[in-house]
Amino acid sequence: MGSIKWLGQSGFEIKAGGKITLVDPFLTDNPKAPISPKDIKEADLICVTHDHMDHLGDSINLAKRTGATFVSIFELGNYAENQGVENTVRMNMGATLDVKGVKVSMVQAFHSSQRGSPCGFVLDFGEERIYHAGDTSLFGDMKLIGEYYEPEIACIPIGGYYTTGPREAAIATSLIKPEIVVPMHYGTFPEIQQDPNEFAKLVESSVESVEVNILEPGEKFTF
Repeated sequence: MGSIKWLGQSGFEIKAGGKITLVDPFLTDNPKAPISPKDIKEADLICVTHDHMDHLGDSINLAKRTGATFVSIFELGNYAENQGVENTVRMNMGATLDVKGVKVSMVQAFHSSQRGSPCGFVLDFGEERIYHAGDTSLFGDMKLIGEYYEPEIACIPIGGYYTTGPREAAIATSLIKPEIVVPMHYGTFPEIQQDPNEFAKLVESSVESVEVNILEPGEKFTF
């Protein structure tokens, strides 16, 4: 049994496999954040998809305070280490590493960044696999990610402007074929205002046997 809580934008707190994993914890200056950094008392892993402020967010300070292992692309991990983070895993595309009992796979994302390449993660907790797509456009190898890693849960951006919008995200869902898809990266700023129900309708009309789980910031579901 595990849980996944949406922290707004692309941030999640995942409790599974006896570990607490944060992905892209952007809380400070996030108008939709349901909590503040001080509310996070512990974490084992912090996975960061790229270095834009709404993804790197509070991850460095949280890693230093909690002792969590900072997981990222190589160049961003170097930056975190230079900022005083003691525990870093600086991996690269295609790798799957065991980080404190969680199998972390780094997969491709099509976006931009200053330090290394943007990425997505597949997190294997033993009984459940979660694909966090990061900031990305639609790309055909999402089908390969779905076939090879077989994630039961996929978190996909729907905001448009910087990433896939609802239509592209629905096509991504059809390629990945998870059991549950969670829309993210929308509603935080004016440029990425979207109606997640539009995404849900597109998925329901085009993809069989996929549940769309629309969360409010701070809301979680168990798996």
